[in-house]
Amino acid sequence: MTRKCDPTEFAGKRVLISGGTKGLGRATVDRFLAGGARVITSARGTLEPIDGVEFVQADLTTAEGGEALAKAALERLGGVDILAHVIGGSTTPGGGFVALTDDHWLSELNLNLLATVRLDRLLIPQMIERGAGAVVHVTSIQSVLPLPEATTAYAAAKAALRTYSKSISKELGPKGVRVNVVSPGWIMTEATTDFLERLQAANGGTIEEARQAVLDGLGGIAIGRGAEPDEVADLIAYLASDRAAAIHGAEFVIDGGTVPTV
Repeated sequence: MTRKCDPTEFAGKRVLISGGTKGLGRATVDRFLAGGARVITSARGTLEPIDGVEFVQADLTTAEGGEALAKAALERLGGVDILAHVIGGSTTPGGGFVALTDDHWLSELNLNLLATVRLDRLLIPQMIERGAGAVVHVTSIQSVLPLPEATTAYAAAKAALRTYSKSISKELGPKGVRVNVVSPGWIMTEATTDFLERLQAANGGTIEEARQAVLDGLGGIAIGRGAEPDEVADLIAYLASDRAAAIHGAEFVIDGGTVPTV
C-alpha cells in the first residue's frame, strides 16, 4: 500500500515508468500518481485502465518496443520530466553458468540493460534541451553479491547497468539532468515466487528449501525480511523529486542490511 504523501509533489510532472504493471513497477506507478504526476508505462500484455496512466502495449526488450513507448510519451504527454527504469528480472534456469545458453544471456541483457539504454537514448535528449530532468535506474545488490546457482547473467547485466548509470551521470549532470541508482535486495513481489519455483524445478525439494537456499546465499537479511514494493517506490520517488536536487551520480542500496561489506 502506498504511504501517505504530498498529493502535489509531482504536480505537472510527466513520468515514464518502464515495467510499471506488476510488483515494484506497479508500486512505483501508484507512488507517482499519489504525488500528482501524469504517468505513462508499458507491458507486453494488456492492462486494465488506471486513472492518470497512459498505457502502451510494447515489448521493451526489443528496439521496436522502446521506440513505440518513447514515441507515445512524446506525443501523448508532450515530453518526459522523470524517467524511472524499473524494468528487470530474471528468467534463466538454475544449474550454474553452464546451464546458460547464448539465448539466456541475450535475454537477460535485453531486459536488464538494453531496454533502459534504448529509452534513455530516445528520451534524455529532450531533457537536455530543457536543461532539466531526473533519471532513476533500478539495478540490484546482485551486481556486487551475485548468486551463482541461478542469477549470474542477471547479476552481470545489472552490474553493467550500474556502470552505465555512473558514466552517463558524469555527462548529464552539467546539462541539468540528474541520474541516480536504486539497488534493492530481496523485494516481496510476484517475481520472487516465480524465481523460487525455478530454483525448485532445477534442484528439487520444497519452495521453503529454495527460499532458504537463497537466504543462505545472500548471507541472510539483517532486518529479517525483504523490502515491500512501496518502500522501494518511495525511495525512487524521493530521488526523482526536488527534495533530492543535490543528489546526483549516487547509488542507494535498500536491502535490509544484506550486503555485509562497506
